[in-house]
Amino acid sequence: MRDGHLYGSLIDILNFGAQLMIVSIGMTLVIAATKGVDLSVGSVVAIAGAIACLNISKGDGSIANVIVAVGTALLVSIVLGVWNGFLVASVGIQPIIATLILMVSGRGVSQLITSGQIITVSNPTYKFIGAGSLLTLPFSIFIVAIVFLIAFLLTRKTALGLFIESVGCKPTASRLAGVKSKTVMFFVYMFCSLCAGVAGLLLSSNVSSADGNNAGLWVELDAILAVVIGGTSLNGGRFYLGGTVVGALIIQTLTTTIYMIGVPPEITLVVKAFVVLIVCLIQSEAFRKSLAFRWKTRSYPAEKEVKQHA
Repeated sequence: MRDGHLYGSLIDILNFGAQLMIVSIGMTLVIAATKGVDLSVGSVVAIAGAIACLNISKGDGSIANVIVAVGTALLVSIVLGVWNGFLVASVGIQPIIATLILMVSGRGVSQLITSGQIITVSNPTYKFIGAGSLLTLPFSIFIVAIVFLIAFLLTRKTALGLFIESVGCKPTASRLAGVKSKTVMFFVYMFCSLCAGVAGLLLSSNVSSADGNNAGLWVELDAILAVVIGGTSLNGGRFYLGGTVVGALIIQTLTTTIYMIGVPPEITLVVKAFVVLIVCLIQSEAFRKSLAFRWKTRSYPAEKEVKQHA
């Protein structure tokens, strides 16, 4: 305990992993409903942080100014999600290509907002969002809990979760059964971008600055890995929000541990690549059947020899 709140490695994992957990929750619904991924979440993180910090730096620093800045950033994030949903659901572009457009252009937009510079802010109210404490715990954890609760209630206590799973499993059959698949796709992309916007606010408020070039860089890859580790199928149709949160914590624990033991940060990317490979092989039905076939062919001669002796 220090200055009225807990600190240490576990608290750092929870605090720094908050952004990844929120982005991964949104990514879970996208993968479950579209059998694709949202590669634009990193750019949305940068844009949301840039808009919020720009408005606060030009404002009077009051609470109302912070609320307007946060609201504007989240509104823009939703609009970006509508754009992704339009390209995927209405135009029919593949999700990975549609979101790649915003991934590339969004990074440029964030740099235009910041004029290629790092915008710094010194506002206690805004800093509390990502670096404050409540009940001895980081305030960001409570934001993660709220986002998780909203996603859980919408997908497990309403018919929306069934619609997402049905669209992800059999989109044509769902449409013929009366499910508005386009509306479901619009929703998941809007929610995913909103989650990325919240993560951008947490990240920029934690460091009291907005970096349009590096903020949220490669977070989409970590989010996809967290979703896969959590048990959500990349083929769509089923998802586990709780498993996604656990997967995000595993990734953040891995990253924090590597930093703490003094291993070069570049090794983190290599380790994550091996984790992705292993998880994808485990989820591959063809790979599992191949292992089962080899195990049977190896054990069959031994069983035959035992029977002959008997």
